[in-house]
Parts: sequence; C-alpha cells; structure tokens
Amino acid sequence: MASSLREDEEMITGINVTPLVDVVLVLLVILMVTASYLVARTIPVDLPKAETGEASQSPLAVTLDAKGALYLDGAPVSRDELRARISERRRREPETRAVIAADGSIAHRVVVSVVDLLRSEGITQFAINVDPGDLGDAR
Repeated sequence: MASSLREDEEMITGINVTPLVDVVLVLLVILMVTASYLVARTIPVDLPKAETGEASQSPLAVTLDAKGALYLDGAPVSRDELRARISERRRREPETRAVIAADGSIAHRVVVSVVDLLRSEGITQFAINVDPGDLGDAR
C-alpha cells in the first residue's frame, strides 16, 4: 500500500485556462459593443461626408436636426437657453470646446448663426461634425 492513487485518480498538475480566456474575451466584446451605444447621446441626423473628418471628443455638443430644432448635449433648447448654458459652462470651464452636428439638409445660414452664437459667447474652438467616409457618392 505504498501508493493509494490509481491511474484514473492522478494528481492535477496544471490548470487549463483556455475556457477562462474564452469567457473573458466574450465579455470584453460585449462590453465594447454596449459601451458604444451607451456613450452615444446624439440626435439622429444625416451628416455630410468628408474624407478629412475625424472623431472628436467634446464636452459641448450642439445639434441641429433637419427641421432646424436646436439641441445641447441631446436636450432640446431655444437659442436663449443655449446662450445661457454656454455662458454658465464657460464660467466653469474657460477652455470649453464645441462640436456642431447639423443635418445635411439644413440651410447654411442656420449653421453659421450657431457658429456666430458660439463665438459671441467666447467659444473659439469648435468643429463641424461630419460622417467620415468616401465623397465619391456625394459629388
């Protein structure tokens, strides 16, 4: 009775981590997919395409939909409310930047008036949000 271990009762000398890695990768993919939906607080607009467009992170998101309605960070606002909220944010954060997302069918003069409103409130760093892509179909 020198050894009470039989062949089918061998000692475990290693742990197979392959199933653990599979589960972690699946959870990572699920996290990445759902995070992109949770972060997007935008109003659906048909953005114009531009080859030089790039992603930009900004704390101030101004949106104009196809009907000309104005939104700030996803919430509908009037021009006066927009001006007041921009002033409030500029007091807290002097280096406030903005991204303007305007539907492609909106009149140019409306977008220019929003740019003018931002500049009159001291926001000089802003970008026009576009859908990065091929301009071949837009020409």
